[in-house]
Amino acid sequence: MKLLSVVIPVKDERDNIRPMVQWLRDALSPVCDWEAVFVDDGSRDGTHVELQSLADYDPRIRLVRLRRNFGQSAALQAGFDFARGDVIATMDGDLQNDPADLPHMLAKLGEGYDAVLGQRTRRRDRMLLRKVPSWCANWLLRRFLGVPFKDFGCTLRVMRREVVDDLQLYGEMHRFITALAVQQGAYIAQVPVRHHPRTAGKSKYTISRTVRVILDALTVKFLASYQTRPMHLFGGVGLAMMFAGFIAVIATVAMKWTGGQWMTGNPLLLLSVMLEVMGVQFLSLGLIGEVLTRIFYEKQGRRPYAVREGRSVSPGELRIVAGRLAKAA
Repeated sequence: MKLLSVVIPVKDERDNIRPMVQWLRDALSPVCDWEAVFVDDGSRDGTHVELQSLADYDPRIRLVRLRRNFGQSAALQAGFDFARGDVIATMDGDLQNDPADLPHMLAKLGEGYDAVLGQRTRRRDRMLLRKVPSWCANWLLRRFLGVPFKDFGCTLRVMRREVVDDLQLYGEMHRFITALAVQQGAYIAQVPVRHHPRTAGKSKYTISRTVRVILDALTVKFLASYQTRPMHLFGGVGLAMMFAGFIAVIATVAMKWTGGQWMTGNPLLLLSVMLEVMGVQFLSLGLIGEVLTRIFYEKQGRRPYAVREGRSVSPGELRIVAGRLAKAA
């Protein structure tokens, strides 16, 4: 490993900056070459002034200052874009993550993993506002996304550069970095890490984030399972609705002939019409999704796969191999 980049998004964390930098120096200087990329996400308490003074003194401290508050996902993406390391680490700037865990995580990464995640032990947060919603969200994500890790909310992680380069974070997708990396086929391990209580600054967490996590999980699930075949999802739902509408029409006609009930007064007739219309709409969504998928992959030169190892063969090498096979025959 040549260089470790530690990406740290911060917002209004002025009092935590200097202790954080000292923790990084103590933990990483004996182990490897490192840099800390602090991303100031629209702070208003003078955080950038504190960071700039440290950056002027220590070239390992780098500051990326955003024009306004764009959110943690955008701040992390900015840090990834500016980081120069072969290995990228992420952590919060509130002193709850401990940089002393990074050497152990780097050693685990050296065992052949593409990413190593932290799992907070003896978490120092309030029970009802933080721990319980987190437990529920982690359980839901494990079941819904099929990713077998226990702590999705821990920001302390280390990843190889190639994993980070394939990530595109937007919205609030920073919570799903683990799931996105798994979708790439990355080998991932999770190790216990320490967790400290917040001693300065104010938490940005609100209980409303739990709802947003569920909505973002639906997006991640769709991208994982149906990004290259949206017709299978929308078309399947559309056909099911049209079939249910057909059954409702048959039931309406049967009730007319056997019981004498007027078709126009039967709610099943209206239900059948609604289901047929909705079925056509879902089929149309599937077709539109297929067209957009082809535009996405073909116009941007993207591929629906990720290669771990492989070597391209030049035309000259192909001719040499063909000649050898011809002589052998």
